[in-house]
Amino acid sequence: MSGSIQDTFFEECEELLEATDEGLTAIEGGDHNPEVVNAIFRAVHSIKGGAGAFGLDDLVAFAHRFETVFDEVRSNRLDLDEKLIQLLLRSSDHLSALVEVARDGGQVDEAHHDTLLAALDEYIPEEEEDLSFEPMGLGGPTPVGDLGGFAAAPVVPQEETYRIRFHPLKEMYGTGNEPFFLFQALRDMGELTVTLDENELPGFDAMDVNDSYLAWDLVLVTKEPRSVVEAVFEFVEGLCELSIVGDHDAEAEANALAALDAMFSAPPADGAALPDPSPEVDSGTAAAPFEPPVPAPEPEATPANAVEKASAPKAESGKQEQRGGPKPTLRVELERVDRLINAVGELIINHSMLAQQIANLNVADLRDVETELEGFKNLARDIQEGVMAIRAQPVKPLFQRMARIVREASAATGKTCKLVNEGENTEVDKTVIERLSDPLTHILRNAVDHGIEKPEDREAAGKPATGEIRLSASHRSGSVCIEIKDDGAGVNRPRVKQIAIEKGLIPENAELTDSEIDNLLFMPGFSTAKEISNLSGRGVGMDVVKNAVTGLGGRINISSAPGKGSTFTIILPLTLAVMDGMVVSVADQTMVVPITSIVETMRGSDDMINNLGADGTLLSIRGNFVPICDVAGALGLYRESEQQAGVYLLVETETGQRCALAVDDIHDQRQVVIKSLDGVCGEIPGVAAATILGDGKIAMILDPESIIAASPTAAAFDTERRLSNAS
Repeated sequence: MSGSIQDTFFEECEELLEATDEGLTAIEGGDHNPEVVNAIFRAVHSIKGGAGAFGLDDLVAFAHRFETVFDEVRSNRLDLDEKLIQLLLRSSDHLSALVEVARDGGQVDEAHHDTLLAALDEYIPEEEEDLSFEPMGLGGPTPVGDLGGFAAAPVVPQEETYRIRFHPLKEMYGTGNEPFFLFQALRDMGELTVTLDENELPGFDAMDVNDSYLAWDLVLVTKEPRSVVEAVFEFVEGLCELSIVGDHDAEAEANALAALDAMFSAPPADGAALPDPSPEVDSGTAAAPFEPPVPAPEPEATPANAVEKASAPKAESGKQEQRGGPKPTLRVELERVDRLINAVGELIINHSMLAQQIANLNVADLRDVETELEGFKNLARDIQEGVMAIRAQPVKPLFQRMARIVREASAATGKTCKLVNEGENTEVDKTVIERLSDPLTHILRNAVDHGIEKPEDREAAGKPATGEIRLSASHRSGSVCIEIKDDGAGVNRPRVKQIAIEKGLIPENAELTDSEIDNLLFMPGFSTAKEISNLSGRGVGMDVVKNAVTGLGGRINISSAPGKGSTFTIILPLTLAVMDGMVVSVADQTMVVPITSIVETMRGSDDMINNLGADGTLLSIRGNFVPICDVAGALGLYRESEQQAGVYLLVETETGQRCALAVDDIHDQRQVVIKSLDGVCGEIPGVAAATILGDGKIAMILDPESIIAASPTAAAFDTERRLSNAS
């Protein structure tokens, strides 16, 4: 049970850290709205409270300093200048690191930890920890009488007994709050007695599982002031029925009103009505001044104001609820969702098999059956899209983590960079997001280390001293497009080519296009760093990026303009489970081509075919020529008959290059379930994955990008076009 609760705490920590990063990013962008500051304070405070329940002392201590600084900010005692904002950003990164260490184990960088604590302490007043909010403080400035030694006596916290009635509403459970954590926080303050009230619990038949029937009566004996006890329930305000009554509340209220009466009304002539400040005074004498009738306006006005101020937070909470409260969520193990996705995949395969069997029937009229089968197909697609939506998540959390990578890389290189995120709400399959973290980390570190110039070099080139890296995500033609664009110096192509020659990656007389030179960066062991550092120089990085992206069924491309910067473009499938494909025949083999790669299909005639060199051929399409790539030849397949391929799929790569894939025939377009080949037969050039067809046979899912890249005709045509443009 404890482990389950702790796992829930760390899951909530991720959400709270995301909210913290989002708020700090808004502040860095100039949004100093008090609501943003309060939201960050609440998030850090919640992390501290949960960490305290599990004895995570380092996390609690750091979060306490962090929230104390934010308390100074939200109290308008500190201004959010650039220095403080950068400190808060680094503190947020370190808070995230402390959560990771607490969850996964490991060591914290003690030097960095101590440095940040010292920096935060500079913004915390020394007397901050000694602030007290005892009600008797209101009687301090009374001008009447000599208080003697009482005025100088230190305030010793007295034990108070609080009787708490706590009844959670059903909305509280929808936000992920747990009464257990609240009780843990109260128990840390003193002696706590908890009594369950189940009187409202109905019979089993009448019970609504979505409702809340349980309540608790708590008795807390503590020396903490009332404000600290109330703070425990700060984040469930409006989500529960709560009453807190202290045994000495009446006495404290009477003393406060007596002090107010002494301060704002004329003192009696004999002074008998003044409260006796002597420590020996009986609790009953404190209420004595209020036994005679006194003028009502002044004393009643003050409590009315007090009530108005006390109700302000609730009113504010009500406004926040009207603006839109948290949506109910359900935490489900990812394994269960995966099983559901696999079941949907089998449903799609069964539909294909059923359609195949019906097509093979020798029946004259199948219109009714085909209509029902089409309805079955649409229903299966709706289920599949619904299940995919469950796994789909916005890239926002991933992008927010990348801001930390850029800050760390900037500090390590002595450069000033800012990350601008776009399209954070673009949804991608959860597996894709998880496996995309490492490639993005490598690309962003490369952008800071190699792309962005030093501040003095940027200013000399007429650029702002702070470099900008733009990270964006969008949906494009059934795929996810992620771009990482910097405004740095761009790729130094002569140097890249020279390094590739020195490392033996290309021959000296190689004639390469700009795009080919740029793509040398993805070759194993390639690095332009002159010295080995924590960021680069070890020959590991960009080739890992390409392998990771390829492993996700995607592709990556780089474009660069000298002096203006570079852009890395990653194209990924929306999901790794199901895709739409064109079923084709190639050398008596059935294969599938992803529909997102196909521009159009056509049947070619002899007058559309043109020769290029000895073996190359071009296809004429409306006055334009595109190279023809024979899929059978590219995959090493041979046709038994002499019949040549006469059907072409016009496909376009991410670089804009077009090519006509020659196949024998096109059968239909259908939805197929993707089956990975990893661990089965290794990497096959030109093949991305496999699927199961309706007849039970296995079909390869082709990778048009790699087929075109290996095509000699496409390469020859690109060379001819380049020479033609040069002349």
